[in-house]
Amino acid sequence: MNAIGAIRNWWATRRESVGALPVRDRVVAGARPAALRAFDQTLVAVIATLLCLGLVMVYSASIALPDNPKFSNYSQAYFLTRHVFSLVLGAVVALAVVQVPISFWEKHAEKIFVVSLLLLVLVLLPFVGKVVNNSRRWIPLGIMNFQPSELAKITIAMYAASYMVRKMDVKENFFRAVWPMVVAVAFIGALLLRQPDMGAFIVIATVAMGLLFLGGVNGRMFFLIAAVLVATFATIIAFDDLRRDRILAYLNPWDPLYAQGKAYQLTHSLIAFGRGEIFGQGLGASVEKLHYLPEAHTDFLLAVIGEELGFVGVAAVIALFFWMTRRIFVIGRQAIALDRVFAGLMVQGVGIWMGGQAFINMGVNLGVLPTKGLTLPLMSYGGSAILMNLIALAIVVRVDIENRSLMRGGRS
Repeated sequence: MNAIGAIRNWWATRRESVGALPVRDRVVAGARPAALRAFDQTLVAVIATLLCLGLVMVYSASIALPDNPKFSNYSQAYFLTRHVFSLVLGAVVALAVVQVPISFWEKHAEKIFVVSLLLLVLVLLPFVGKVVNNSRRWIPLGIMNFQPSELAKITIAMYAASYMVRKMDVKENFFRAVWPMVVAVAFIGALLLRQPDMGAFIVIATVAMGLLFLGGVNGRMFFLIAAVLVATFATIIAFDDLRRDRILAYLNPWDPLYAQGKAYQLTHSLIAFGRGEIFGQGLGASVEKLHYLPEAHTDFLLAVIGEELGFVGVAAVIALFFWMTRRIFVIGRQAIALDRVFAGLMVQGVGIWMGGQAFINMGVNLGVLPTKGLTLPLMSYGGSAILMNLIALAIVVRVDIENRSLMRGGRS
C-alpha cells in the first residue's frame, strides 16, 4: 500500500510540473496519421472550383451579347465584372456568416422566415418590384437586383428544420404536425405564382417536403401531401396556356409548331450539346451563344459548357455537384447523430436545394425536364442567387466546424 501511495504522489507531482496533458490533433487513418482539420477543406475546394468554372463560362457565354441591340450599351466585360462583384460580395458575406453560431439561426428562424415572406409580398408592389421578361421578381438595391425567392429557399430550410424540432412530439398527428407547414408553403406558392416563378416554387416545395420526410413525419401522410402537391402542379399546368404549351413543346421539341417558338431554347440547347461531342469545340468556340441560344449565361450555361468543353466538361460538373450534395448530407447526418437536430435538418435542406436545383437545371438543358427558369447554383450569372448560395454553404461549413469541435470534446 505504501508503494502505491508513493506512486500516486509522484504522478500528482509530475502532472503539476508539466501542466495539462497534451491533446493529440491527429487520429490514425489506416497506416498513416491524418491531421484533424478545423473545417472540410475538400468541400470548400469543390465550391471554389464550381465558382471559378462558372466565372469563366459566364464570361465566355456573355462576351458576344453587346452585339445584340438589346445589350448594345454594354461592354464585352459587363456581365463578367458584375459577376466578379457578386462573387466578391458573396465571399465577404459568407466569411461573416461562418462566424455566426448555429444557435443564432435556430433562435431567429421564424423571424427570418417572416422577413422573407414580407419581401415576397413587397416585390409584387408596382412601385417596388422590377419587371424583367414579364416577371416581377426583383427589388432594385442599387448595387444589385435582389430576388426575394432566393432568400426564401434558405429560410424555408431554416423554418422547416425549426418547425420539425418544435413538433417532434406530435409528428404522427397530421393536423398538429403537418398542416401548418402545408399552409406556409401554399402561401409562398401563391406569392411566387403571382410573380410568376414556378421554378422557385418547385424548389421550395421540394425542400419543405424533403425536410418533413427526413424529420420523421408519418409515411402515409407524407405521400398524401406529395400526391396533393403533384395534383396542384398538374392543375396549374392544365389551366395555364403558357405552361401547357411548354409541356407539349418539351414532349416534341422538333415539331415545327414548337421548334421556333416554345421549344426554341431547348432545341438550340440540344444542338449545343450535339456540337460539343466528347471533348468540345474549345473554350470560347461556342456558336450557339452567338444569339442563337437565349439566356446562355444564366439558365442555359450548361449547354455552353457542353458545346465548348464537351461530354468531359459536363460530366465533371455533374460529378462536382454530386459530390458536394452528398457531402452536405453527410454533414447533416453527423449533426443529427450529435443530437443537433435543427442544424442537421437545416443542412440537409440546403443539400436538397442545391442538389435539386442543379438536377432540374441540368435536366432542362438536356431535354429531360420541361423548361423552367432556374439557374445552375454557384455557376450561372445572377447576383442575389450567388449571394444566397454562398450564405447557405457558409452555414453548412459552420455546422461542420461545430460538429468537429463537438467530436473533439469541445463546444459547438
